[in-house]
Formats: sequence, C-alpha cells, structure tokens
Amino acid sequence: MKSTNTKIIKTDALIIGAGPVGLFAVFELGLLGIKAHVIDILDKPGGQCAELYPEKPIYDIPGFPMITGQKLSDNLMQQIKPFNPIFHFSELAKTLTMIDDGLYELKTSSGLVFNAKIIIIAAGGGSFEPKKPPIKNIDRHEGQSVLYSIGKINDFVGKSIVIVGGGDSALDWTIALEKVAKDITLIHRRDKFKGAVSSVQKVMKLRDENKILFKIGQITEIIEIDNRLTGVVLESEEQKIKMDCDILMPFFGLTMNIGPLLDWGLKIDNKRIAVNTETFETNLPGVFAIGDINTYPGKLKLILSGFHESALMAHAAYKIVFPNENLVFQYTTSSSSLQKKLGIH
Repeated sequence: MKSTNTKIIKTDALIIGAGPVGLFAVFELGLLGIKAHVIDILDKPGGQCAELYPEKPIYDIPGFPMITGQKLSDNLMQQIKPFNPIFHFSELAKTLTMIDDGLYELKTSSGLVFNAKIIIIAAGGGSFEPKKPPIKNIDRHEGQSVLYSIGKINDFVGKSIVIVGGGDSALDWTIALEKVAKDITLIHRRDKFKGAVSSVQKVMKLRDENKILFKIGQITEIIEIDNRLTGVVLESEEQKIKMDCDILMPFFGLTMNIGPLLDWGLKIDNKRIAVNTETFETNLPGVFAIGDINTYPGKLKLILSGFHESALMAHAAYKIVFPNENLVFQYTTSSSSLQKKLGIH
C-alpha cells in the first residue's frame, strides 16, 4: 500500500481523492479486476471525514446505526486491502491530457506522471478551507482555543465551549461534546437552523433540559488575557454581553475549490462536474466523477449516494479497461471468483 517513487506510473485506473467514496471505488473496481492508484492532497486517507471530523458520528451509513468518520475510513481501508491499491498522498492533480495511445496523462504537483486508461474524480468538494468569522485577532488563537474541526473528543473533557453556527456541524458537535464538556453554549443568529431535523430536535431537547445554553446573536469580539483567549463578546438586538469560555468553535461552513480541474475541459455546473447518471462519466470519455464533486438532477450529497455511484462507474469503466471482454454480473455472496479476490476461503 506504499507509494512508488517511479515518476511515470501506468495503471488501469487513477482515482483522485481518498475519501470514503474514492476508497469504495477501489473496492468496486477491484472486484472487476481493475487495478488502481489513488492520489490525495491530504497526507492520509479518509478525506474530509478523517481530516476535519474524525470523531463526528455518522448515522446514515447502511448497517451502522452510528459510526465515526475515522472508523468508517478505517473499515474501508480494511475492505480494499485485498486489492493492494497504491496511494500517493500530499499530491494535487494538476494537468490532464489525452495521449496518442488512448491513455490519459495526469501530472501532479510534485511532478509525478500517471498514464491511466480511466480517471475517476472523487475529490469531494475539492480542496476545502473553513469560513472564518471576521473577528479581530482570531487568527492567533486558531488551532489552540479557536477550532474549526475536531480531533479527539476526549480533548474537550471539562472545557467550557462556545459553538457558533446553525448547520449540521454546529448541531452535531453540540450533541457529541455535551457528554464531556463542562458546559456548552450554542450561538446562532436566529432560532431556525439549517441542519437535519433530528439534530435540531436533539439540541432543543438539551436546551429544554438545561444541559446546554442556546443564545441568539453573533460573536463580535474575543476576550484575551496575556494573549490567551478567555471569553467572547455576544451581541444581539437587545444586548451586548461577555461570556467566559475555554474554546470557541465557529462552524460557518467550508469554502470549496476544485482548482486545476476547471482547466480540464470538463462540463462544470455551479462548481460541480456534470455527469451521465447511467455511468457517472463526464463529458470527457473515460473520465468519471463520483461523490460530492459531481452534479445531476436529483443529486443528494450523501456518502451512501457516492457508494452507489461507485458501483455504476466501475461497471462502465470495465468496458473501457477491457474492451474485448464480456462482463458477467456476480454477487459477492455467491460468486466463488469474487470471494477468491477478497481472500475468502
């Protein structure tokens, strides 16, 4: 599973993105005998799930009433182990061109060159950065007392936390951290939320039971003593108050950037790649897009949707990688050949 030092690398498939959808694409391709290399701009597999929310609970993965982002990534890495994918981390996909023999040539930020029969873009929303609140001096506390993502929940035991936002991240972390924090205050500019209905109900129940505080308004200042964050200033229509806290967590969403992909000739719709839902192929033959990076009528930005897209993509890719072979559909539960690939005896 280690990256190669070879500068020109030939492979059946090159997957851009090592998040859950990219990892499951390795599995679906592997079942069909398609070998894959995987590149990712991050330094480890798991994508946004592992990088930003490793301990965030996920509730809509089939078969798992609850699973964390890191555990899901770990399970997927275990699942694809029989197919020996080769990973190249801290690599940005830069240029894509078709070369004479029908292969695609992709170059990365470090100078690696891949020749691949098919390209699978599973880059989530592209590279991502948190949207930061316009608060004076906030940058010097980032990574210590101002956090835009969560590592280990146990790091927050006994802490006084202010969470700002009204989306899924703010709500989910309010629910998760309430169990370990000394106290939590959730702040949003209004009393309506953009998160999942079930999450809103849980947060309102915590508020009604006085397990958390909920306040309407905006954080306009941070309070410092000896260059250490000790609190924040909450401003609402009625008042301006100071609140003590150890940690400020603003969840205002992420700024997504698909970067060099804009120059590849792909059909782009609102910063997403348009695809054919029969195959999840883009307007470029042999280039597929799966997961949050793509768009089509009725698209749902869910991990489970990306898994479905991976399966259909793999069957379409087979016809390109093995143009003279007939693909016989098989089930892993009953196919001895598929079970052999998976190392099941």
